[in-house]
Formats: sequence, C-alpha cells, structure tokens
Amino acid sequence: MSRNSNESILKYQKKAYEDIRLRVKRGEKDIIKAHAESKGMSLNAYINDLIEKDMKENEK
Repeated sequence: MSRNSNESILKYQKKAYEDIRLRVKRGEKDIIKAHAESKGMSLNAYINDLIEKDMKENEK
C-alpha cells in the first residue's frame, strides 16, 4: 500500500470510528483472540458482537 493509501485509511478511521481501550490480564488477550478466531471472527468483531448481544438482551 502506498503512503497516501495508508493516510487515507487512517483519516477515514478517525472520522468514522471511536476507540475504546480494553485491559485484560497478561496472557488473556491471546486466549480471547484464539477463541474469536475459532468462531471465524476477529478479536474486534467478537467483542463488538458480545456487546451488541448483551445490549439487545437488556432491552427485553
């Protein structure tokens, strides 16, 4: 990827997304990441999916 492409991607991401910092105990990140991958998901997608499901459940 060219430098301009990377800059464009970063600019879009800053405009479209917000970051949430998550801390876990040392070693747990790899365990959670492996679990997410076993479900065919990225770590980010897995966490977002859990949040969405929990929020929908609490709406009931």
